[in-house]
Amino acid sequence: MKDIYEMPGHLVRRFQQIAVAIFHAEVGEAGSDMTPVQYAALVTLIKNPGIDQATLAGLIGYDRTTIGGVVDRLVQKNLASREVNGRDRRARSLRITQEGIETVERLEPAVLAAQKIMVRGLSEQEAETLIYLLAKAINDANDLSRAPLRSPGSPDLG
Repeated sequence: MKDIYEMPGHLVRRFQQIAVAIFHAEVGEAGSDMTPVQYAALVTLIKNPGIDQATLAGLIGYDRTTIGGVVDRLVQKNLASREVNGRDRRARSLRITQEGIETVERLEPAVLAAQKIMVRGLSEQEAETLIYLLAKAINDANDLSRAPLRSPGSPDLG
């Protein structure tokens, strides 16, 4: 029987647990309770103002049915806003607020520090290779995900 410590699924799950713990520790030291998905959503809203929730979910690879709760918390914290979409009155356009931009800017050093801590046992070359290989594996298996990552021009977006 193959050892679980040689199985990519087990290793990736463990690495994700470690990554989230490191993110929370670093961002917590910076005085925030921001989650990794909230941070990803805010950064995505900076780059894509006015997108809807379904598009946001696709751009960060998050489940469409639970992105609403993430957005609700960002709106409650005054980090993002929802506005009626001019093209579709049923849809809501999302925008990052000035407070949200300032929060991202304030937390960016902590987030970058967390990324370095996650790969601290690797050389710079090994860290680059890890990221390259993870991205390659993810890109190939993206369509198998419950929440596939979508590019901004993808026809599958909301």
